[in-house]
Amino acid sequence: QVPTVESGGDSVQAGGSLRLTCTASGSAFADYTMGWFRRAPGKEREAVACINYHGGNKWYPDSVKGRFTISRDNAKKIMYLQMDNLKPEDTAMYYCAAAAMTTASCSGSAGGQGTQVTVSS
Repeated sequence: QVPTVESGGDSVQAGGSLRLTCTASGSAFADYTMGWFRRAPGKEREAVACINYHGGNKWYPDSVKGRFTISRDNAKKIMYLQMDNLKPEDTAMYYCAAAAMTTASCSGSAGGQGTQVTVSS
């Protein structure tokens, strides 16, 4: 659907911040709802933020609400995930992908290679 490459992952201390970048290719990016997803070892993949095609609607689960902010620049075919006040439980591989969003949930297709976020206490 929308080929993507994730970047910006790093190792940080709890309470720190990171900004992840999702760079898309092709001409379809601006037409799609997009999302950020993560998978921690031993856990299922979960959505952490989604944004509709024009950026006017966003969804976050309670676990990251108030700490994570999703945004997009359709002209540049880029999507960001600003992560503040990081916690050790945020440690995971993060992916971006085209998504389907409702007021209550978000799900998405497989993303790229992912970018690793590690938060130490």
